[in-house]
Amino acid sequence: MAAVGGRVEANASRGGAEAAAGGKLQEEKWSKMGMDQSCEEAELDEPDGVFERVFTNLYGKMTWTEKLRLFWLSGTLFFIIGGYWLLRSIKDPVIATINGVECIPKAKMLSVLVVTVLVFVYNKLIDTFPNHQLFYIVGGTYCGLFTLIGLMLSSPTYGIYNTNADPYRPLGWISYCAIESFGSIGVSLFWAFANTVYDLESAKKSYGLMVACAQLGSIAGPTLVTQASSIGVPGLYLCGAGCMGLMVVMVWSYVARFGTTAGNAAKADALSGAPPKPKKKKPKAGMMEGLWLVWEYTYIQGVAACSCIFMIEVTILDYAMKVLAKGNFESAHPGDPVAATQAFAAFMGVFGQCTNGMSFAFSLVGTSFVIRRFGLRSTIMLFPLLCLVAMILVFMFPTLEMVFAMMLVLKALSYALNNPCKELLYQPTSDAVKFKAKSWIDIFGQRGSKALGSIVTNQFSDSAPDLLNYGSGIAIGLTVWLLYISRYMGKAFEEYTTTNFVVGADKEEREAAAEELAEAQAADDTSCGVDDPDAPESKKKQEVAV
Repeated sequence: MAAVGGRVEANASRGGAEAAAGGKLQEEKWSKMGMDQSCEEAELDEPDGVFERVFTNLYGKMTWTEKLRLFWLSGTLFFIIGGYWLLRSIKDPVIATINGVECIPKAKMLSVLVVTVLVFVYNKLIDTFPNHQLFYIVGGTYCGLFTLIGLMLSSPTYGIYNTNADPYRPLGWISYCAIESFGSIGVSLFWAFANTVYDLESAKKSYGLMVACAQLGSIAGPTLVTQASSIGVPGLYLCGAGCMGLMVVMVWSYVARFGTTAGNAAKADALSGAPPKPKKKKPKAGMMEGLWLVWEYTYIQGVAACSCIFMIEVTILDYAMKVLAKGNFESAHPGDPVAATQAFAAFMGVFGQCTNGMSFAFSLVGTSFVIRRFGLRSTIMLFPLLCLVAMILVFMFPTLEMVFAMMLVLKALSYALNNPCKELLYQPTSDAVKFKAKSWIDIFGQRGSKALGSIVTNQFSDSAPDLLNYGSGIAIGLTVWLLYISRYMGKAFEEYTTTNFVVGADKEEREAAAEELAEAQAADDTSCGVDDPDAPESKKKQEVAV
C-alpha cells in the first residue's frame, strides 16, 4: 500500500510539474506575443533619423514589418508591370513579321473575344480557389505560355526567322492575344489581392509607393527591349516569362511570411487570443456574378464610373494631340514624309518619357501624402477637377503646346492619383466585388470607354478644329458628370468605412443561407421515408425558420 501510495504521490507530483510547465509555456507564449507588440510600439517611438522623418512625412509611420510587406508587394507589382510592358513593346513587331502589319487591327478585335472568354474562366476560378492561389494559376500559366512562345519564335519554320508573312500562321495571333489578356487579368488580380490583404489605413500609406514601383517597371521593361539586337526577340519573351515566374515566387513568399489577412485585423486577433473565426463556405455562384454585382449596387456603379469615364476624355485629348502633332511636323518638313515621321516618333517618345517620369515622381512623393492629408473624400474629387480645368484650357487655347501640357498632366495623374483612389474605393466591399466585379469593370468597362472615345474622335477625324471644339465640349460635359459622381462616392465611402458597412456582403449571406437551406431540404428528401419520432417537430422548426 505504501508503495502504491508512493507511486500515486509521484504521479501526482509529476502531473503537477507538467501542469506547471504547461502553464509556464503558455505564459511564455503570451508574453512573447506581448513582447512582439511592445517591440513594434517601441519601434514606432524610437527617435527618427533624417530618412525616417522624410519617409514618415510622405507615407506615414510604419513598423519594420509594415515596410517589409510594402516592399514585398511593390516588388510583385514591379514584375507584373515590367513583364507586361516588356512584352507589350514587342507584340506588334512580332505579329507584323509573322502575319503582316495589316493583321494588327484584327488581332485587337480577336483579343477582346479572347479576354471575354478568359474573364468567364477567371470568375469560375475565383469560386474554386483561395485568392492567393489565383496568382499561382495565372502566373504559372502565363509563365509556361510565354516560355513556349519564346522557344517557338526561335524556330526557322514557325518563328520570326521565317520572314514570309502569312495571316494563317498561328504563333503571331497567340502571342498577341496572350500579352493582351495578361495585361487585363494580371493587373486586376494584383489590386484585388492588395485590397484584401490591406486595411484602409495601411492602403493609404502604401499604394503611392506601389504605383511608383509600377512606373519603374513600365520604364524598365521597354528599356530592356532597346537591347533587342543583343538579347534577341525570343530572349525577350523568356525574360517576360521570367517576370511571371518571379511574380509567383513573390506572392508565395509573401503569403508564407505574412498570410492573407489584413495586417491590423490579423494582429488584433492574435493578441486578443480569440479563436480563429470559422471560414464561411463559399456559395456557388455563376460566372456572371461580377456583372450582376455591378448592376445591383449603386456604389459599385460609382466605382465603375470613376474607373472608366475619364478614359473617354483622355482618348479624345490623346487623338487631338496626335492630329495636331502630325500636322505640325508635316508643315515643318514639307515634301519629306520620312523626316516628318521621325520627328513625330521623337515627339511621342518625349511624351512617353515625360509622362512616366512625372507619374513616378508624383507617386513617389505625393500620392500617399495627399490621400492621408486630405482624405479620400476630397482627393477623389481632385482628378476630375483637374480634368475640368484641362479641358477648359484646351477649349480656350487649342494649340499643340497646350494640348501636350494638359495631356501630360492628365496621363501622369491618372496613374499616380486617380488609380490609387479608385482602388481604395474597393475597401468597404466584399471579396466577390473586389475580384469578380472588379474584373468586369477593369477589363470591359475601360475597353468600352476607349471605344466610346474612339467613336467621338472618328466622327470629327477630318477636321482638327472641329475635333478640339466639339470633342472638348463633350469632354467638359463628361467631366462635370464625373465630378458629381466623385462627390457622391466620397461621401458614401466615408459613411461605409465609418459604420463598417460592407457592400456586397448581404448578397453573399443570402446566397449562403439559400444554399444551406437547399442542402437541408435535400437531406430531408433523401431520408428514404425512415420513421423519425421527432420528424413533425423538426419540420415545424424548419417551417418557422423559413
